[in-house]
Amino acid sequence: MRCPPTHHLVYGTLHDYLTGEELVDTDDERIRQQLARMMVEEKGYGKEDLEPRRFIETLFATQFVRSTITLTVSLQGRRIMVLRYAPGSLVSRERSAIAAARVLEDQYQIPLAVVTNGRDAELLDSATGQILATGMEAIPDCQQALELLPTLVFRERMEAKKRERELRILNSFDVEICCRR
Repeated sequence: MRCPPTHHLVYGTLHDYLTGEELVDTDDERIRQQLARMMVEEKGYGKEDLEPRRFIETLFATQFVRSTITLTVSLQGRRIMVLRYAPGSLVSRERSAIAAARVLEDQYQIPLAVVTNGRDAELLDSATGQILATGMEAIPDCQQALELLPTLVFRERMEAKKRERELRILNSFDVEICCRR
């Protein structure tokens, strides 16, 4: 079981909706669990289509950061979308979600990224950074994603210098400094 930073109110533990894993029960984790439940029960994805808590680790200028992707969505054997939850403003999360979609996979760039605060969402094209749709309804349901699949472009892995720039973006956007003393 992972321990949250000290600024989170801890209610005990809960079991992950997708995996059954025991997790620390915080307000943020409850929203992440609601998102997973929504993806299955409302959006029609199978639990096997969703991977919770994938992460990317970076170290730049002595700053180690573990960037967590709330959910990674796969269809027909390919990861098509990352979903990143964080409280607060969506616009401040867009660039790091795009960076995560561009570098999470070794072989290709994931074409779609979603940023959400649990009440609102934006669907982003990870290649262009363009906002494709807004609102929780912007998150494609499984049928919509299957219809989109033939039109999605899975760009090749970025060359090393561009990939490093995206990793630096993740590192700088996802560093947690609120609890430092």
